[in-house]
Amino acid sequence: MTSFYKELHQSDKMGDEKENAQSRASVDKWIFRLLLLLLGLAPLIVLAHVEQVVSPLISNQETLISGTKGELFTHFKALFILVVTLIAGALLLAKVFFMGGTIRKTFLNYALSIFAIMIVISTIASPSISIALGGLYNRSDGAISWLCYVALMFIAMNIEYPKYVMRYILYTMMPFVVINLFIITMNFYGKDLLQYDWIKSSVAILLPEGANIGEDSQLLGTLNQWNYMSGMFAIMTVMYLMAAVLEKSKLNAYTYLVFSLMSVAILLMSISTSGFLTIILIMPIIIIAALRNEQKIKPLVILAVFILAAVPVFHVLASKEAHVWTESIGFVIKKNPYVEKKEEVSVEKNKYKLGQMSKVYAAEEFELPELPVRKAGAASGRIYIWDKSIELVKERALLGYGMDTLMYNFPHTHIETRANFWYDNVITDKPHSLYIGWVYGTGVLGFLSVMVVLLFSLIRSLKSVWKNNQSIIWIIGVAWGAYLIQGIFNDSLPGISAPLWILVGIMMKFTLTTKEITNGRNN
Repeated sequence: MTSFYKELHQSDKMGDEKENAQSRASVDKWIFRLLLLLLGLAPLIVLAHVEQVVSPLISNQETLISGTKGELFTHFKALFILVVTLIAGALLLAKVFFMGGTIRKTFLNYALSIFAIMIVISTIASPSISIALGGLYNRSDGAISWLCYVALMFIAMNIEYPKYVMRYILYTMMPFVVINLFIITMNFYGKDLLQYDWIKSSVAILLPEGANIGEDSQLLGTLNQWNYMSGMFAIMTVMYLMAAVLEKSKLNAYTYLVFSLMSVAILLMSISTSGFLTIILIMPIIIIAALRNEQKIKPLVILAVFILAAVPVFHVLASKEAHVWTESIGFVIKKNPYVEKKEEVSVEKNKYKLGQMSKVYAAEEFELPELPVRKAGAASGRIYIWDKSIELVKERALLGYGMDTLMYNFPHTHIETRANFWYDNVITDKPHSLYIGWVYGTGVLGFLSVMVVLLFSLIRSLKSVWKNNQSIIWIIGVAWGAYLIQGIFNDSLPGISAPLWILVGIMMKFTLTTKEITNGRNN
């Protein structure tokens, strides 16, 4: 009789575990669908939004004062990301607490936790807490968004994926490439979509009565402006190119190649150096992956076709706009063959005798101060911004100022701005670097914790891919690497950071799973 009840109890346990396993698989499937929805839709959202901004400063600068502010690109992206993160997070918690699910044990959990804690602490301690919480009105990259990015990476690390997960990801992001190619091509050839009433009405559908989109507004793409477009489509270029190189199916390989070429065309029309430089730095990794591939010839053919096809694309675009050369190859070769030679006007012909105006005489001699020459500083003024931002960090090194609050703390009126920006009254609203943004926003401890996350993800994935040559780690790895490289010169945005932190979470899942399997075999 005892053995009967024992067997019955064991059978119940086996039945419960089987049911829990099915439930966990179902939850993972739904979470993956949510992540795909975010990857495909979040970067595409463009909807006008207005809000009442209460500035922490009293100023005569329109950008810095309180009032009703409007934007097109980030508010609803950030809102959508928040909703998806909350639903996916609730499903993960349900899996863990009610279905026997487990959280993957990794050192990353501690680093992510410290980073999240420092985001919260820096926000609470921020001199501009309301700005630090939600972010600048036209960027929405404050504490809430960054906690979402961290949570999305954690969630992505702790679910299981279908066999062809990478194909699902690549297919899902294809509309993002196609739509942005259309938008930026229209803009590049002088037919901006916001000049069409039906597009303007669609974008403004959620605006309150009486609010309108300005006549001078332009739609370069579904991201804020050219620097972000350049950085993001450098990421898309290398991701699709690596996928084409490693894909076994010829049809899929050449499809990915086409999307890589479409992405590089978008990058070139964005007219910003950061994306082009990112591709140059990532290309050796793609070549190494091609050489290590089992199919020796096809990967090299893919690379050759990519380069040969990119040349005429570059030529057509540079012929239309010479700055395409200036902001790409011009980074290395200054002489631009697409600029027509014009007769140089001699400055001597119209030279004013400024030397006679250098002194003013009143009751006694008074010498005017010598102003810096008006010009663009190193890296388009970025070096100056970074230098001043670091000076601010020294004053609040431990806690930082809160994410996305630089505009309200940067010294805009220093005389040195003349030597770094072409225009008067320039307001620096962002640090122009992902890394400066972290250390400024969360302090030194927050910066160190996120750097641990980055280094751990890069080193562990490189070790894993070198041993096991997994294509998914190669593909996501170059996308993540491109994100971190372009981030040296560009800031974070919801439409860029959320997808990439999901992707690195997926990459780490496969990296850590491979390590677990290898250790199991060794044991």
